[in-house]
Amino acid sequence: MTTQGVDDAVRERNPVVERRLHPVTPLRRAWAPVAVVIGWALHDPDQAQRQLTRLTTTVLLIGLAVLVPVAALYGFLSWWFTHFAVTESELRIRTGLLFRRTAHIRLERVQAIDVTQPLLARVAGVAKLKLDVIGTDKKDELAFLGEREARALRAELLARAAGFAPETAHEVGEAPARELLRTPPFQLAISLLLTGSTWGALAAALVVPPVLWLATHSVWTVLATGVPLLGAAATSSVGRFVGEYDWTVGESPDGLRIDHGLLDRTHETVPPGRVQAVRIVEPLLWRRRGWVRVELDVAGSSNSVLVPVAPRELAEDVIVRVLPGVSVPAAAALSRPPRRAWRCVPVWWRGYGLAVTEAVFAARHGLLRRRLTLVPHAKVQSVRLTQGPWKRLWRLADVHVDTGANKSVTARLRDAQEAAELLRAQAERSRTGRRDALPDRWMA
Repeated sequence: MTTQGVDDAVRERNPVVERRLHPVTPLRRAWAPVAVVIGWALHDPDQAQRQLTRLTTTVLLIGLAVLVPVAALYGFLSWWFTHFAVTESELRIRTGLLFRRTAHIRLERVQAIDVTQPLLARVAGVAKLKLDVIGTDKKDELAFLGEREARALRAELLARAAGFAPETAHEVGEAPARELLRTPPFQLAISLLLTGSTWGALAAALVVPPVLWLATHSVWTVLATGVPLLGAAATSSVGRFVGEYDWTVGESPDGLRIDHGLLDRTHETVPPGRVQAVRIVEPLLWRRRGWVRVELDVAGSSNSVLVPVAPRELAEDVIVRVLPGVSVPAAAALSRPPRRAWRCVPVWWRGYGLAVTEAVFAARHGLLRRRLTLVPHAKVQSVRLTQGPWKRLWRLADVHVDTGANKSVTARLRDAQEAAELLRAQAERSRTGRRDALPDRWMA
């Protein structure tokens, strides 16, 4: 039988079935025409106000009578002409009424699949499926699906990406997860109160507007400055509490699963083998309690937080799941720069440190807010040494390690001879690390 005949036989045995989004989707998309009108009004508020004052009540009612059906029709048509289908090797999303667009998302390029539920979506029993794909900055999404359908589709896509046959992929179901860590709400609230950025944003919001009023006596200037500052203060405290509420980390065959959110519930996945670097953040006021925050650099993904706050021992247990075979170097194992480094960076040079083990390149920086970054040798893409005139005078140099997430980790103010040896040794460790690294797999 020819190749074409085999393909035809496979297609007959596994026909591609196109599906539509949840019927509640038109209500979400109907807001687009209304958003256009609001955007025009905000772009030129004076002109919009003059136009509104010229309109009579009858004209306004007629405008609403036209706008509401148009918005409803737009929402319905955008839903009606949106389809998606799962084939043996890809997810297809077809959209557009006049200008058609078909996205072909190959399953082996899928980085992570997240299920999110905004507050109104939770009330309606629907969810949004977001896909992180290698090589793209923007996530493709299916919004909205029924909650059960979204989780079933996620499990099916992961199963097919793992190599399960199409006829059995939908029967695999969601892989079981074992809870590793849960952040208590009280601990999260205390950690935010002990964060300097929270009090800094609040102080700016309380001090700057009165100063501007005394200087300008302009209400609009005060509002234009004070409202963004209040928003920043709310985001740094209340917003983080709402977003990181009930943070749970679980372990499953398809990676670490993260569930969080008070109003908008999010279900994320940290895929195995995709983590390029792990960063342990230790603010000054957290140290007496032994708390840390763990952040991630994941190639092609926007997921950046692994643990919002936790005791260091629990956080390190989770890090071991992300970076198998890696142990976090103790503070005593980090070597400081030579004492002459104070001539380049007074006082703050004491916050720098470096440790290189058989598994990771670990660099620390920060005196008040410490950050220890761990980069597995297999994830190092390139190594660079930089040395300016002043550092060259004091025989110092910086060693930069570049990762696959387009970020760099730097060992600062090292002795020049040590930095040259580190450069050569790290290049060899990276080469052997990539050679011996296990292949990335979605499921075991």
